[in-house]
Amino acid sequence: MNTKKGFTLLELLIVIGILAILSTTIVLVINPAELLKKARDSQRISDLNTLKTAIAFYLSEGEAPIFIGNSTTTYSHVSNVVCDSRGAHTNHSQAITGSGWVPIDFTKSSGGSPISVLPVDPNASSETGIQYYVYTVDTDKTFKLTANMESDYYKNGGSGDVESKDGGILDNLYEIGTNLNLPPTATGVGENCFNGQGN
Repeated sequence: MNTKKGFTLLELLIVIGILAILSTTIVLVINPAELLKKARDSQRISDLNTLKTAIAFYLSEGEAPIFIGNSTTTYSHVSNVVCDSRGAHTNHSQAITGSGWVPIDFTKSSGGSPISVLPVDPNASSETGIQYYVYTVDTDKTFKLTANMESDYYKNGGSGDVESKDGGILDNLYEIGTNLNLPPTATGVGENCFNGQGN
């Protein structure tokens, strides 16, 4: 007797249905989009901490005259960012020679620059108005770095909330530096500085 071995159409449909249910469940549980947002937020935290350390090093080890920026300017690596009526900086490069979006010549630090390039937001967008870094300074050489978190984990109210627990004055933005009262501020967020106070 000659019989062929194989799967029936019904068996194939059942297996395909089970695989579809399993793959849908895995996608819903793992949530790859949220994982990517969380990874970018981790990069933002690391970037701003590295930049804060580099600026602090420059302030303590840089050659005179020490210049870290103008108190009337909003510095960012994307165009037309204005916080609290401070003018927008026009240079958006990653150069560490004072011609980048942070106007500090890190090469004048003793022993050389602690960073090789200025960091930029891993998902930078001037169109949405919320994904970029902001650097502001005061006349007393204090500074503030600001970013907007995009994952539910790091945002205000999330399990790893860094926005409301950073000691800054805005609960919806990540703020780090030596003067967390600098713009963007709660009372006067500029026309497109994080579209208000973050998302």
